[in-house]
Amino acid sequence: MRENMTIQNLYDLRNTMARPLLENLTYPWEALPLIGAFIVELGKTLSPDDYELRGENIWVAKSAKLYPNIYIAGPAIIGPNTEVRPGAFIRGNALIGAGCVVGNSTEIKNAILFDGAQAPHYNYIGDSILGYKAHTGAGAITSNLKQDHSPVTILAGGERVETSMRKFGAMLGDGVEVGCGSVLNPGTVVGRGARIYPLSMVRGYVPGFSIYKRAGEIAEIRD
Repeated sequence: MRENMTIQNLYDLRNTMARPLLENLTYPWEALPLIGAFIVELGKTLSPDDYELRGENIWVAKSAKLYPNIYIAGPAIIGPNTEVRPGAFIRGNALIGAGCVVGNSTEIKNAILFDGAQAPHYNYIGDSILGYKAHTGAGAITSNLKQDHSPVTILAGGERVETSMRKFGAMLGDGVEVGCGSVLNPGTVVGRGARIYPLSMVRGYVPGFSIYKRAGEIAEIRD
């Protein structure tokens, strides 16, 4: 079961600027404490022909569309052809790829969004990774801190996987769809191509190419 949660099985690293960081790790959550420093070093290598430096350690692609009334704290990178819509709050340590959407009133903190990932409406994405073309429906959030502030564990097939992370939101594989109003509790890992029903409360590992209906009810996607 642990093998299913590896970076290799969740993501195609050709679809992210974070490849140099992730390809040297085993599990995606291992990247969480490294995101900020990685962005700073990566930003220094970006071409000024393609990226504009907008404040300390904030690099924005010249083709990105930034609407009024947004806030971006560094370190952060906003990739080409990405939209950042009104009211977005990017709190730093945010690596947002090409063709992404950061929606109205969406908050992002210490996160990687692969190319094409979308958090378009009233989302909180904290201490999380969204894979290629992953999508969170309106109001869906990644809850990243347990109420007792203890280290996060992942429940996977009856096994409890220790992460040593106090803050850990969700690792969404490539092509994951999260339904509106869902809460992804600390330590959620969703395999490639899986779908989460709206208004779901999710915790632990959800297999790839499955449909999560509720706790204990997960169906395989059939062609």
